[in-house]
Amino acid sequence: MSDATFEFDLATAVRPGARPGTYEADVDGGFTVGPKPNGGYLVALAVRAMGEALEEAGSSHRDALAATTHFASAPDPGPAEVVIEVLRTGRSASQARATIEQGGRRCVDVVATLGTLPEPSPATWSARQPLEVAPLDECVRMVSNPPGAQFPIPIMDRADLRLDPACLGWALGAPEGRAEIQGWIGFADGRPNDPLGLLFFLDALMPATFDIGRSGWVPTLSLTTYLRAAPAPGSLRVRQRAFTVADGRVDEVCELWDSTDRLVGHATQLAAIRFEDESALVPFPG
Repeated sequence: MSDATFEFDLATAVRPGARPGTYEADVDGGFTVGPKPNGGYLVALAVRAMGEALEEAGSSHRDALAATTHFASAPDPGPAEVVIEVLRTGRSASQARATIEQGGRRCVDVVATLGTLPEPSPATWSARQPLEVAPLDECVRMVSNPPGAQFPIPIMDRADLRLDPACLGWALGAPEGRAEIQGWIGFADGRPNDPLGLLFFLDALMPATFDIGRSGWVPTLSLTTYLRAAPAPGSLRVRQRAFTVADGRVDEVCELWDSTDRLVGHATQLAAIRFEDESALVPFPG
């Protein structure tokens, strides 16, 4: 299968726009949660446009070493414009800004440092331990129309997300209060994992707050993503954890580990949240 036929590559494709520094894109309806595009997918779309702009500026930097994204207004599936400002080109890193606009609205703002990610190798120093997850064939595949869902989740037809049974109590009506979800993730159509795909995966899980109580929409307000290395071949382990819920907002951290036990990406986000019944939230155990 050629790159052009993988869904993610088609969904993040950009074309030169009518004005300098702009690119045309089609926000893909298959990379949505309910009716709105997934945030990680939009980050990947913006970073791909940044890479094109940097190449035009004479830079080979296409991998997002770090990206901070603010979601002002969720775009709809359909045509959009990506406006790029190259802030700096350098030898080891370059910086750029992307704004995804639609119908005269500024929807998404991304500021990123781009470079070339190294191949996986042991970290020089790390306080993190490699993530331990149940074997892939023992994990449960997530689907786009799960029982009891308030809306369809089309990204689950694009991401092959399989969750560890040990963290699925919430799906059986028995949340444990750990606010932690983990498992395995990759592309459903077999697309090889790469730095651009990591940007999508780092925002592809359901909210870890499912493990403390039922809620409605949990829209991301701000997302900061770090990529540490190009992933080695093989499936990726993923974990998402929530730490504090207060004043209608929650912070979550997501980690991605590759087949060499290397942390290849992590992200922190702040999201808005409204529980159906705050008095019924499951407390953190211990």
